[in-house]
Amino acid sequence: MKQFLIFTVKTLFLLFLLLVVLDFLYTTVYLQSSNRGKIEYVYNSEARNYDVVILGSSRANNHFVAPLFLEKGLKTFNYGMSGGHLFEAALLLKLMIARKYNIKNVILEADLNLSNAHRDDGVSARFMPFIHDSKIIKDHFSGEEDFKPLYYIPFYRYVAFDSKIGFRELYKTALRQPTTYLAFLGYYPLKKKKGNMKNDIRALKPLQNKYYEEIKQICAANKINLIAVMTPMCTNTKGLDYFEKVNQIYPEIHNYESVVEGDQYFSSCGHLNDSGARLFTNKIINEFFSK
Repeated sequence: MKQFLIFTVKTLFLLFLLLVVLDFLYTTVYLQSSNRGKIEYVYNSEARNYDVVILGSSRANNHFVAPLFLEKGLKTFNYGMSGGHLFEAALLLKLMIARKYNIKNVILEADLNLSNAHRDDGVSARFMPFIHDSKIIKDHFSGEEDFKPLYYIPFYRYVAFDSKIGFRELYKTALRQPTTYLAFLGYYPLKKKKGNMKNDIRALKPLQNKYYEEIKQICAANKINLIAVMTPMCTNTKGLDYFEKVNQIYPEIHNYESVVEGDQYFSSCGHLNDSGARLFTNKIINEFFSK
């Protein structure tokens, strides 16, 4: 019995040591990465200067054509992330400020993502390699239910989010294989082929969103002009009064839900195709940056 206990203790100790070593190796690789995704692109960067930074979900990523801003002499990058919530947008902005980014304007897509104050596991997983390296990330995740195992158990986060930061992603990161996420200054164009052109958002209710409030506070503290907007949806959407409800809570958010009309400009009901995105982006540039 005594020998069995000794064997068990030794096995657990070796397992723990292996997890610590693997955690260190994985984290070291991700700390060298800057060409796989937008989070690493910011985290492993130094100070940058921008006239315009774009934040939000896919409805930012697919709707704001960053090169059109550049044509107007505005240094711009679209940091919108497909699937992302305001949880991730606020954290990304915090990291930019910590890295001494000089930002004049932030365009924030704040519409459907105001209906929740949760993280998106797929997007937030990309912050996980840096949770021990960054107090900002640690503090941002500290209120999450699974924070303790993610933070205190070695290698647990790489297992829990294997599909995003596991071995396959580690391998591609180590080989420095680029992705399309950083192409076109972060803008991701969608094709003209239409997907689902019906939508029902009646179940969504905008909230007094704490992460939107955080973004406002960060911008105010750092003298950044915040332009919060709601982006277009197709007319065949049930519950379009959602956007009016947003303005009842946050009247400062500009409502562009109906500024692009016609199914030919949409890839799906909630996402403009490249042609529609160019119409919308030019509208934003003319209204906010024409001078």
